[in-house]
Amino acid sequence: MKALLLREIKSFFGSPIGYLVIAIFLLLNGLFLWVFEGDFNILKSGFADLSPFFTLAPWILIFLIPAVTMRSFSDEKKQGTIELMLTKPLSTWEIVNGKFLGAFLLIIIAIIPTIIYVFIISDLGNPTGNLDMGSTLGSYFGLLFLIAAYSSIGIFTSTLSDNQIVAFILAVFLCFLFYFGFEGLATYMGDFGGLFASFGFDYHFKSMGRGVLDTRDILYFVSITIAFLAGTVYQLKSLKW
Repeated sequence: MKALLLREIKSFFGSPIGYLVIAIFLLLNGLFLWVFEGDFNILKSGFADLSPFFTLAPWILIFLIPAVTMRSFSDEKKQGTIELMLTKPLSTWEIVNGKFLGAFLLIIIAIIPTIIYVFIISDLGNPTGNLDMGSTLGSYFGLLFLIAAYSSIGIFTSTLSDNQIVAFILAVFLCFLFYFGFEGLATYMGDFGGLFASFGFDYHFKSMGRGVLDTRDILYFVSITIAFLAGTVYQLKSLKW
């Protein structure tokens, strides 16, 4: 699996894909947070916190992560190399995990430079250092789990079609459904609205953003990630039959 993971990382940075993903993520966040007028502009908010970033980042990642993962298996299917991959001395789980970790690590690399925002906001605070580090660290931790869930969905949809655009659209739809769909539909559920909203990513991501790491939130994201990776394994095994 290590060799497959390294191959994935090399394929990302051996082409413009890896650099574009990092540049687009940082550029969009930088423009919305520091340049463009609007609700996400930190300088205009009057508060020394990174909540605008943690509100914006999940929406950017809804499109960015599917763009990274859409070629994972759909490209292999289109080129007819997936059968060769499945005959390698690796279990199907190892192949899926290698693809998943490759995409996951690429997005983590894109996230790392945003840590500089923490120091900038801390310096801008009045007094200096007036930043809720518990909430900030919890939000970053939640973002890692959100990236893992998005990546697993993208990997799964890449097995459903040999067309990368179809895989991309399906991944965006599912990521949107899980992130906002449940919360949006919860308003029509009456007394069951709170329960229905708890099935969505946003509910658990915001819970982590309060600085309290509840095992229920962690288990939720881990379960979703494993479920979609298991679905990917099932799809690949069906190709052998």
